Amino acid sequence: MRLALIADIHGNLPALDQVLVDLSRDGIGQLVCLGDVAVGPQPVETIERLRELGCHTIMGNWDACMVGGEPKVDGELAEMLVDACTWSTAQLAPEHLDYVRTFQHTLKLQLDDEIALLAFHGSPRSFDDGIFAATSDEELEQMLAGHNASLYACGHTHFQLFRRFGEAVVLNVGSVGQPFRRQRTGVMHISPWAEYGVVAVEDGHVSIDLRRTPIDVERFLRTMLASGMPHSDWWADHWAPEVPA
Repeated sequence: MRLALIADIHGNLPALDQVLVDLSRDGIGQLVCLGDVAVGPQPVETIERLRELGCHTIMGNWDACMVGGEPKVDGELAEMLVDACTWSTAQLAPEHLDYVRTFQHTLKLQLDDEIALLAFHGSPRSFDDGIFAATSDEELEQMLAGHNASLYACGHTHFQLFRRFGEAVVLNVGSVGQPFRRQRTGVMHISPWAEYGVVAVEDGHVSIDLRRTPIDVERFLRTMLASGMPHSDWWADHWAPEVPA
């Protein structure tokens, strides 16, 4: 079987649609979304596209904020996302919010007789947790305590990650709609592609493919700047229009 994993769409419908085109071309029909769906310039359209797919969806921290959760605010970026969340939520109808409330905090899938995948947003402990390459083994063990899986799949950080944890693998599939890239100067930029992952299991063997697919950044920026979303100019200034050489 082959399973696609997506995360952190953030209301970027063109990026989601490009990922879906790639998956359709490769004949991958099973999909799990790891959260943070609609806080962004096209919240309604993104929710409706995801609902059409009928896939399992995990509750992300900004999804929870849309349905009344208390956001964890730390720094300028988080404060701007709170403003975007308030605006995005105001665009939604009650039926859209009811759909968000159906999102699961964790999801365990048995990929074959021996291999299980546990899906979550930040960690099973909290959708606000971030798992990074620099996260200590001790902290990671605390985040995953009480759970047992061959594969742990998450999002939230907007950075792709492949990491061993004992006999298991921790996988972050990156972000469909806002894949972050830090320059050596420490300035954050958003990459001109959509990120996702594909897990394949056959005869007890597992393969993990972290993917990226180019998107039409200029078209997306025009849509975002015309949307009315707060701080659109700031986001546009941090989007890299071209793939770096």
